[in-house]
Amino acid sequence: MNSDMDPFLQVQAYVWPPSQLPTYIRTTHLTTIYNRDILSTLSTTRPLFSSYQRIRSLATSPSNPELIQAREELEATVADLSADLKDLVESVRAIEYDPYRYGLELDEVERRRKLVDDVGKEIEEMRQELQRTVHEHPGTTGKRASSGPSSASAAAAGGSGLPAPSTFDNLLDEEGQERGEDYYSEMEQQRQVELMQDQDQQLDGVFRTVVNLRQQADDMGRELEEQSVMLKDVDTLAERVGGKLQDGVKRVGHIIKKNEGEWALSSFPPFSIDTNTNMRQIQCRAAALRF
Repeated sequence: MNSDMDPFLQVQAYVWPPSQLPTYIRTTHLTTIYNRDILSTLSTTRPLFSSYQRIRSLATSPSNPELIQAREELEATVADLSADLKDLVESVRAIEYDPYRYGLELDEVERRRKLVDDVGKEIEEMRQELQRTVHEHPGTTGKRASSGPSSASAAAAGGSGLPAPSTFDNLLDEEGQERGEDYYSEMEQQRQVELMQDQDQQLDGVFRTVVNLRQQADDMGRELEEQSVMLKDVDTLAERVGGKLQDGVKRVGHIIKKNEGEWALSSFPPFSIDTNTNMRQIQCRAAALRF
């Protein structure tokens, strides 16, 4: 039977349950379908598994709500993966008996078999992690509470996973053990004090910056006042110079008018009378003009 299938059979392969499909569909085409589906589901499960491990390593109690929610989501996804893997294993086993009947080479069969094995190992690892968390992790906590530091250290050293952070509570000094929860409160209070000190330092820096800006503003104000006084002095000097210029212009105008009068007298025509008489008259007029 060739691997090229009718589109109607392809649709049926997506809709029918695997147990109700014909053998040739269940072996060849479902192998590709389940292969694609299980890889897609596995790619979305890995981040959930990593997140679950991180939450478990930080949780102090197995009854942590966030830990319970992460475990439930991972368990549901692993259950879906296990169901898909079961169908994929059945289809690969059917192909292994007669691969040439479905148009497959031995290399392709080996590749699919290896893929199934790898996926199965990864799912089994997730399942073991879930089982270890449900049974071993709380038990380890109980043993630590009953046996003391030695059993907690042994559980941390012998366990295959990460211990809970509460396991390291016994590593505190005696004073920290006596204080119990007060120790964490004091640590939180100390952290708050450090934050307040950092804020005080930042506020001091802001205050110094404001003081510097105020000093610069005062300097600019004094400079503006000095410039205002200088401008007033310039205005006073300009007024004085303007008054002197006006006086000079008036004097120049008077001198010009006076010179014009003398020029007019000097331009009179000579008289035909006696020269001495004419000269005396001119001298008298000139003397009168001077006074």
